[in-house]
Amino acid sequence: MIWTETFRVAWRSIRASKMRSFLTMLGIIIGVMAVIGSSAVGTGAKLMITKQVESLGSNILTVMPGSSGSGGINRGVGSATTLTANDANAILAQDPQVAAASPLVSSNAQVVYGSNNTSTAIEGTSAQYPQIKNITMADGEYFSPAEVTHASNVAVLGASVPATLGMRQPVGQTIYINSIPFTVIGVAATQGAQGFQSPDTAIAIPYTTAQNLLTGTTNVQQIVVSAKSSAVMDEAQREVAATLRVTHQLLPTEANDFSILNQATILGALSSITTILTVLLDGISAISLLVGGIGIMNIMLVSVTERTREIGIRKAIGAKKGTISTQFLLESLTLSLSGAFIGMVVAGVAAEIIGKVVLKIGNVVSVPAMVLAVVFSILVGIVFGVYPARKAANLKPIEALRYE
Repeated sequence: MIWTETFRVAWRSIRASKMRSFLTMLGIIIGVMAVIGSSAVGTGAKLMITKQVESLGSNILTVMPGSSGSGGINRGVGSATTLTANDANAILAQDPQVAAASPLVSSNAQVVYGSNNTSTAIEGTSAQYPQIKNITMADGEYFSPAEVTHASNVAVLGASVPATLGMRQPVGQTIYINSIPFTVIGVAATQGAQGFQSPDTAIAIPYTTAQNLLTGTTNVQQIVVSAKSSAVMDEAQREVAATLRVTHQLLPTEANDFSILNQATILGALSSITTILTVLLDGISAISLLVGGIGIMNIMLVSVTERTREIGIRKAIGAKKGTISTQFLLESLTLSLSGAFIGMVVAGVAAEIIGKVVLKIGNVVSVPAMVLAVVFSILVGIVFGVYPARKAANLKPIEALRYE
């Protein structure tokens, strides 16, 4: 019997029991959907993390103070007061691979406009901060170097602050931060969530003003540095570390009293975590395919039993073992591939809708995952179809014809 005729007979057998065939394929459908879905989840998570980290600005290094201790208790990185605005100035003046640097003084304060008020984050920054963080203005302008030098009472509102305070035309209006008047000179464009907070709800003022009126200290919580390009991030980090060791007068034997967070390193670490999670999810999903394969083998064994007399008649009129074995193997493979195709289409469409419409992060469907799912389905169809096929091929014609 030629291959086309063998396939035709196998397909006719599958169509004869449509519901049973569909239920058999269901295990493969769910398995393929699980594999593609888990890969899409991993890809989506990686894209979202990358988007979040990159939204913080390009090529950023964040300098944090060292840790402080009291009573034998280490309070952790950032708890010391070892950074000043002079450190930022030194970094900008001495490090050739640094494009911009800005001190950052953060606090929380009550903000009042008319009869409306809110408690929000106040960020004291320099005029270079928008360059580092890729901030664009929706209205007005950011404060100038002169306004930073003179510690002017000017403020730039986050995108959602005007609505919170009921301000229709914010620029030129006066708001009160901890009862101190500030003139609004600009409103930033929407930036979205960044880490644990949203800059859209924050208010930026000159760091000198924040030090004089809000914190009462000359120290800064962070220094945010932008390297000239992603290719020189590591070199810029070494330059910043060397400069700070000099400005802090640290001896060669002394440890750094600061720490530097490299955005590229953070992104790489987070991407590695999502990759590991994706692999684990794919492994768990593969179990679904194995379960589907067991279902195929079970149904094929039932089919062999039901068609024992048919097999006996075919062998009696000259059908060879190879032909019988091929027919049942093709049935198993067809069920597996049909299930893989349906699962791939459903999972692909669902992932596209979720990625582009719901999460709005673009394509999250992984082509390698789809190929892997199909290849694995083929292997499942072959492996779990071999035993029923061999059992059918090895039936003795006389015993098969006697079977009731």
